[in-house]
Amino acid sequence: MKNYHYMGIDTGGTFTDFVLLSGEKISIHKVLSTPDDPSRAIMQGIDELGLSEEVLKGRLVIVHGSTVATNAALEKKGVKTVYVANKGLKDVLTLARQNRPQLYNLTPDPIEPPVPEALCLEVDCRLDFEGHEITALKDKDVEQLVADIKALNPESVAINLLFSFLDDRHEKRIEAELADLFFVSRSSFVLPEYKEYERGIATWLNAWLGPKVDHYLGQLVSELHGCSVSMMQSSGGTVDVAQAAKRTVNLLLSGPAGGLAATQFIGRMIGESRFITFDMGGTSTDVALIDGGIRLTNEGRIGLWPVAVPMVDMHTIGAGGGSLGWIDGGGMLQVGPESAGAAPGPACYGQGGIRPTVTDANLLLGKLRPEAFLGGSMSLDVRAAEKAITPLADEMNLTHQEAALGIISVANEHMNRALRAISIQRGYDPTQFRLCCFGGAGGLHVCALADAMSMKKAIVPVHGGVLSAFGMLVAPHERQLSHTNIQRLSDVDEDSLLSAFEGMAQKGRAELEQENVDPAEIVVKYSVDLRYLGQSFTLNLDWCSPLLLIEQFHDQHCARYGHRMDRQVEMVNLRVSVTSPGQRLSMRPPASGSGEPFDAVAIAGYEYPVPVYQRGALRVDQVLVGPLLITEKVSTTMVEKGWHVVCDSFGNLLLDRVEC
Repeated sequence: MKNYHYMGIDTGGTFTDFVLLSGEKISIHKVLSTPDDPSRAIMQGIDELGLSEEVLKGRLVIVHGSTVATNAALEKKGVKTVYVANKGLKDVLTLARQNRPQLYNLTPDPIEPPVPEALCLEVDCRLDFEGHEITALKDKDVEQLVADIKALNPESVAINLLFSFLDDRHEKRIEAELADLFFVSRSSFVLPEYKEYERGIATWLNAWLGPKVDHYLGQLVSELHGCSVSMMQSSGGTVDVAQAAKRTVNLLLSGPAGGLAATQFIGRMIGESRFITFDMGGTSTDVALIDGGIRLTNEGRIGLWPVAVPMVDMHTIGAGGGSLGWIDGGGMLQVGPESAGAAPGPACYGQGGIRPTVTDANLLLGKLRPEAFLGGSMSLDVRAAEKAITPLADEMNLTHQEAALGIISVANEHMNRALRAISIQRGYDPTQFRLCCFGGAGGLHVCALADAMSMKKAIVPVHGGVLSAFGMLVAPHERQLSHTNIQRLSDVDEDSLLSAFEGMAQKGRAELEQENVDPAEIVVKYSVDLRYLGQSFTLNLDWCSPLLLIEQFHDQHCARYGHRMDRQVEMVNLRVSVTSPGQRLSMRPPASGSGEPFDAVAIAGYEYPVPVYQRGALRVDQVLVGPLLITEKVSTTMVEKGWHVVCDSFGNLLLDRVEC
């Protein structure tokens, strides 16, 4: 749209990132997050970018990734929610899967149930496993249920009835009686799949967190004076803000998913499709693997609970720039998962932090320039970092630099484990991938992590310090739909199955068209979840002919688990992806600079001062040999000895390992 500005906003635990597209000009910005009210940081960033007048005119189009739902879930700060189940089944969420977190602990601490017993209600109706009605839902039972819920005075209601994915009329009838009184989630809308417990948890999470997200988004939209707002979903696509609160459970990995969308975009630019990514921010590090496309999973978790809705297949650890270094009871150095967050933040931020963090350690090692942080808009306090690390160094009988090296080594090992979990442990050879780092702290660790994984290629993407926000601009409009359909693959009637696929696709198309998406640009993809007969877990494959699918499943099962079985292959779930392209960006070549370093600094571990380059001053295709530092407004890249770096024609830093 002419004269409109497009902005991606990623709210993180420490910083809120902004990427602004005005015509062909891209601007980036960071402000400290305001966890008590995330919208304050957003409005601050908009004001600092000089867009307050554009907001009043409604000429700002925003795609937002928010941690509101995630933080509320982890901190157990959802709203009062009633859970409605069939008669005799109200304890399903409390009983869960009976898995023990500590297998050999015979006296585990009791786990608090998701929903207190007093808020679990039952209704006398029942369908069988084929969706046939056994016990009808009577008017008097509905009236009594509504009266009981009113007496409990909740903010929301979660409805989870047996086999509602086959016939949702009972759930819809209850919803119709409650929709004007409470925030209502029904399982046949949130997750129309088998597995009563997982479906119930997803529905409860949606209801438990929905009002919080609805309130936040309503407040944000109000402050933005009607500007267009979309939300990033956990699956890597966007949804209009009007639909977002109804799909709160789909927003739990909202921010990190943006980085993967951007990585795919960068991959198309440079002609590559295989990446292992790590997003190192202030609070945590998220790692993922892209092999042609973003991998989705329905086996994700948030806190203690499974989240069976589609989300990017990502492994998250508590190791970020703000992660705290500490000594455990056995005298061992640990890093994280506790973080200094945005307030007070690392000690070197000068906001009252008194404990050492990864950022403080990098500063003391010389890898961060105190006067150039955030482009010079924020200076780092070296003395405060030294003071914070002193007790740790004294306890270990080390110098400040030795203690700082220890913190970095432990943090790197945490990230290495996560990278191995997402690649080697799943049958992938990391040497066949390029390591893609982003987030404000990622560039400082990229070479060390690539070396630990024996990887020979890495990339620090253009705008890598705010890549998740950048990804929100290029992410597609998207709906991921699913429906359970259990039968042996050899028995499938292709015509009836394609009809079921098309029905799901029509629903997704209709929702996207309501968001003013051009129908001609909508792309639909069908896939199925398959397993060997008798198994519990599935593998997802793109739909094709059943005979070909059977062979593909055998091959994929062997690649993933190391063996194949002489058993029938069973289809479990149908999945439909409905997408439309996001914002189209044409990346202009960066201005070619002098290509000369502007300074040299002492860095621990190197005998001579290391040259420092400004990223914007690099010449395109200029080959630089590490060790060296590359600074920019929102991040710093440490190119270690044994690595070459080239700035490509799009502004990406391509790193290659060379033999010394």
